[in-house]
Amino acid sequence: MDSSDIYDQVSKHYSAASQITSVKYGETVAKSFGYSEEELANIPEGANLGLSCGNPLAITSLREGETVIDLGSGAGFDVFLAATRVSPTGQAIGVDMNDDMLSRANKIKTTRNATNVSFIKGVITDIPLESGIADCIISNCVINLVPDAEKALVFKEIYRLLKPGGRLAVSDILAKKPLPEKLKNDISMYVGCIAGASQLAEYETWLKESGFTDVLISDTNSDLNVYRNTNDDGVVQTGCCPPAVDPVIEKKAVTSCCRPKEVEPVVEKAATSCCGPKKADPVVEKEATSCCGPKKTDSTPAAGTETAAADTDLNEWVGSYKIYAVKN
Repeated sequence: MDSSDIYDQVSKHYSAASQITSVKYGETVAKSFGYSEEELANIPEGANLGLSCGNPLAITSLREGETVIDLGSGAGFDVFLAATRVSPTGQAIGVDMNDDMLSRANKIKTTRNATNVSFIKGVITDIPLESGIADCIISNCVINLVPDAEKALVFKEIYRLLKPGGRLAVSDILAKKPLPEKLKNDISMYVGCIAGASQLAEYETWLKESGFTDVLISDTNSDLNVYRNTNDDGVVQTGCCPPAVDPVIEKKAVTSCCRPKEVEPVVEKAATSCCGPKKADPVVEKEATSCCGPKKTDSTPAAGTETAAADTDLNEWVGSYKIYAVKN
């Protein structure tokens, strides 16, 4: 996959994600990654799409009057939370490349009357902001979506934007070991935050080469399968239920990090599970999901690639990490 294809697929994926309406799903995912009841109660309705893989605000130590920038801000979940910590004299700025996400975030902003919040369009490898303006830069499950050849640029941009003594506080999905080719080549797993995950050593190299010190990277040991096991009502399903679907003819993945499901163009026999028999419809078009929340997507793997998502235990290959570093 070249960079232009990746950006195109990511953009399509998150345009669809901007239409997510499942509040309970988002709450369950956020809680699993460390957001408190109080934090969730303080965000405007519609800002939490269940796309987090951690809680970067837990390691920011934000103070009143500071300027914080969120890279890949989506609908503004972390931006609105950060704004309450730096207000009334501070600023919270969200940066996102997706017009649909920016539209949703700005609509929410108008209902919130958040005067210290702003959203700007830009890719996080080339951010249209002045140098040295931020006390803290955060990001939540976004840097892994940047093509490998451009990831180092993200950390150089973060360093440029930070004031001396400023800090980086990021939650991201990193690979625990080299990923198999079938997983790396699955575009649905890429836009879903898995296939593009870098390894810890690569993150350390990019940070140090950019000039950061006091680099700390640690695994939160969160369960990434929460994405696939949580239904739209926010209920985490365990055990053998919900019913498994028996593959019959051709299947194509419409999956992501991290609630993989499948589309079955034709099913010729009943699917069963330990929860009892289930009659299969002649044509079944199941809802696809994202990293992480329910949504429809038209992303499909390249011809000839094997879908990796359905049978993958995400925790075996990747983990949720918190990353902290300081600019001298």
